[in-house]
Amino acid sequence: MASEKVLVLGAKGMLGQELVRVFSVDKKYEVTGWDREEIDVTNFSEAERKIKKYAPRIIINAAAYNAVDLCEESEEEYQRALTLNAEVPKFLACLAKDLDAVSVHYSTDYVFDGENGNEGYDERAEPNPISKYGKSKWEGEKNVLAQSGKSYLIRLSKLFGKPALSIGGKKSFFEKMLEVAKDKSEVSAVDDEKSCFTYAPDLAKATLALIRDNAPYGIYHLPNEKPATWYGAALELFRLAKMDMTVEAVPAETFPRPARRPKYSALLNTKRPLLRSYTEALKEFLES
Repeated sequence: MASEKVLVLGAKGMLGQELVRVFSVDKKYEVTGWDREEIDVTNFSEAERKIKKYAPRIIINAAAYNAVDLCEESEEEYQRALTLNAEVPKFLACLAKDLDAVSVHYSTDYVFDGENGNEGYDERAEPNPISKYGKSKWEGEKNVLAQSGKSYLIRLSKLFGKPALSIGGKKSFFEKMLEVAKDKSEVSAVDDEKSCFTYAPDLAKATLALIRDNAPYGIYHLPNEKPATWYGAALELFRLAKMDMTVEAVPAETFPRPARRPKYSALLNTKRPLLRSYTEALKEFLES
């Protein structure tokens, strides 16, 4: 039987590179990964021509705008966020429907306001973003869901994994903490914002399983288990890394940032097998 063609967009990003790797191992799939050097996803006519020529059966969009604070400060950047996070997902979902292909889109816990106490958010929760970045992602979600095609919308939070191969790729919290630790013996971390972390290799495997299992199309929450604050995660990082670092717990106001963050935005996975705790994944991350 012929392999199913899979197209991964944003293939050099932290998640994209793992998706290419994980799907490539499965002989059921023939995988092609494109990043900005191979395709401009904002040039819809040219992107449509190129994607239709490849004729994928599965389109996975791991490309996104994630400069949370920058798009809060600049209208130009906010428009860029809307293009990449809202218009591109709409274009890809429409194209996938036209090709009768499965589409996979990733979103974020920042579509929620974090005001429901410490209950977290399941897949049925109603988004209410409190930042421009969150709004751009919510617009993308609505655009994907409106197509009523073969679409998986997967929410994650606080992605970490091997550094992105793309130029200017965003570094994870843990990478930044390890860099700080090279020159300092003490660091401060916010202790009043709590959510889940997501290990890129685990999310890639969970995405593959979702498709292989022919799971119903719709919304899924696939973070690693065990919610944590930035402070709690920093403590765990240095404990596992056996580094003698002093970590001070501070309120969010200590680090003024243009964009508001939800105080408690743990994503509850109620539809799929639970991913391992982020602490187990973090240990693997440090050893790899």
